Amino acid sequence: MATLITGGAGFVGLEVARQLLAAGETEITVFSRNPTPARLGDLADRVGAVAGDVGNFSHVLDVVKTARPEVIYHLGAMLTAPSDADPASAIQTNAMGTFYVLEAARLFDVRQVIFSSSIGSYGHNIEGQTLTDTTLQRPLTFYGATKAFGEHMGLVYMCKYGLDFRGIRYPSVIGPGVTTPSNVQYTSWMIEESIKGNPFTVWTVPETKVPVMYITEAATATVQLARAPRENIKMVNYLVDGAKPTPTAGDIADAVRAKVPGARIDFVADPTKPALHGRSQAIDDSHARDDWGWKPTHDLTRMIDDFVAALA
Repeated sequence: MATLITGGAGFVGLEVARQLLAAGETEITVFSRNPTPARLGDLADRVGAVAGDVGNFSHVLDVVKTARPEVIYHLGAMLTAPSDADPASAIQTNAMGTFYVLEAARLFDVRQVIFSSSIGSYGHNIEGQTLTDTTLQRPLTFYGATKAFGEHMGLVYMCKYGLDFRGIRYPSVIGPGVTTPSNVQYTSWMIEESIKGNPFTVWTVPETKVPVMYITEAATATVQLARAPRENIKMVNYLVDGAKPTPTAGDIADAVRAKVPGARIDFVADPTKPALHGRSQAIDDSHARDDWGWKPTHDLTRMIDDFVAALA
C-alpha cells in the first residue's frame, strides 16, 4: 500500500514512518520542506523523500500524483508560536495546505486522509473542564483556529465526496529532539535538558496541568486510527491522551529528578503567558478507546526511561 506523509520529516511524522515500516509497509513517501538524509536519519534509505511546501498547491498536486497514495497522513503544519507570530503564513500552511491535501485526495482518488489536530482547537472558557470530543471548540490561538478549520473541512469532504477523513487531537507530545517553541514545550525540554546535564527553568508554575503523551504513543494512536474499520468511526475527530491522571508541571519535574540524579529544574512564571499559569486541563478520550481501541502505554516513569534511552 502506498502511503504519503506530509510533514514526514517532522517530530511525529518520522515516528509514524518508522512504525509503518516496522509493520511491513514499503511504499512510503515523506513530503517536507527539508527531508534531508541528516533529518531522516536511519529512514533515509528506506523511504522516498520529496521536498516541497504543503502551502503550495502545485507541490501538493505533484507529490500526490506521483506517489499515488492510498492513505495520506497529513501531519505537516506550523505550530502554535510560529503561527501566532505569522498568521498569514499559518493561514497558507495550515488552512490552505489542508484544503490542498483534501482537494488532491479528491482529484486523485485517495482513499483516506488522517489529519493531525490538537487540544489547541478548544480554548475559550474551558478552564477546569475535562475536554471531550463534543466540547465546544473556541480556540484562542491562530494555530488552534486553523486546526479547528481543518477538522471541519475534512468533515465536508467526508460528507460531500465520501473521503475517509479522520482527525486526531493530540495533547502535548513529549519526546527528544523538539525544536519548535510553544507555550507547553517545557514538557519535553525539562526532560531533555536535565538528561544533558543542563539546568532548566520552567516558564509556568508547578501547579499547571497539561495533558501529555510520549512521541511513540502519538504515532501509534495515529496509525491505529487509520487502520480502524470505517464502520467503527463515529466521532471522526478524536481526542487521545497519555498518562492518567494528568500530571502537573511539578509532577513531571519530580519524575525527572527521580530518574536523573542532580537534575536542576526551577520554576519562574513568564509574565507574558498569564493564561498558562495554573491552568488545569484533563482529557476524556473514551470515544477513541471505545471506537478503535486506543490505550496509552506510557506513564511518566516510562516516558522518561524511553527519553533517556533515546538520548543514550
